Amino acid sequence: MAGLDAARAFVPLAIAVLTVSDTRTLGDDRSGDTLAARLTEAGHRLAARAIVPDDVEAIRGQVRAWIADPGIDVVITTGGTGFTGRDVTPEALEPLFEKRMDGFSAVFHRISYDKIGTSTLQSRATAGVAGATYVFVLPGSPGACRDAWDGILAAQLDYRHRPCNFVEIMPRLDEHLRRGAVSPATGAPAGA
Repeated sequence: MAGLDAARAFVPLAIAVLTVSDTRTLGDDRSGDTLAARLTEAGHRLAARAIVPDDVEAIRGQVRAWIADPGIDVVITTGGTGFTGRDVTPEALEPLFEKRMDGFSAVFHRISYDKIGTSTLQSRATAGVAGATYVFVLPGSPGACRDAWDGILAAQLDYRHRPCNFVEIMPRLDEHLRRGAVSPATGAPAGA
């Protein structure tokens, strides 16, 4: 049965939040605020926060920098997952993934469907592992950020969650890098 194991201690993670938008500022970034508030209320640390425009290179550059930072465990982006010409966040970040997390999108859409029905089809939410860092790509609405955090991330980023969680496998995320493979996230060989 899923739930928290009281015998385990909470392990705080360092989480970076990136808002992808041509129009938002830190003063009116409700989606970024939603994620920052929820992750700190859960006991994690907001390691970094930024806003970049809807531009593949700007998005990829910021996330690559965070992936290369050993002080950041998780990156959560919000925005740019729709179908318009400016929505390019999945295109920017999926090439960095060494491992795709297809189940994230499936569960996100299941949760979202219960709230907004078939409109969930308009999101290309995705996730993966890049350079031993979890990367979650969320839609730009505060509601979608709440749904993703409350319905998926709060439990999976909590070491106490059973039967399993992302935190307990973090020490093994870079096993393939230690064997000499090159990371698409950082472009560096193992040990570099």
